[in-house]
Amino acid sequence: MPSLLFCGPKLAACGIVLSIWGIIMLAMLGIFFSAKSAVLIEDVPFTEEDIRNDKNPPQAIYSLYNQVAINCFIAAAIYVGVGAISLCQVRLNKRQEYMVT
Repeated sequence: MPSLLFCGPKLAACGIVLSIWGIIMLAMLGIFFSAKSAVLIEDVPFTEEDIRNDKNPPQAIYSLYNQVAINCFIAAAIYVGVGAISLCQVRLNKRQEYMVT
């Protein structure tokens, strides 16, 4: 029977730690981008032409803030998936420790 185990216990534990950190950091960034924090304006991808050609300038920047926030939340969801896979690997490693071959 093929095993679903593809990484060791230390790598799986490292994956969980990195996933937790990624989830916290990206969720907070998503929240701050949703709140349109002025500190994060340098991370919003816009050009001067975007501002000049827009009839209602704040709305264009606000929509870019929202798009970056959505991207942060998507990346946090990917980290949730990686954390779930790492947790499964930890459990499979624990189960393998108790198996007698």
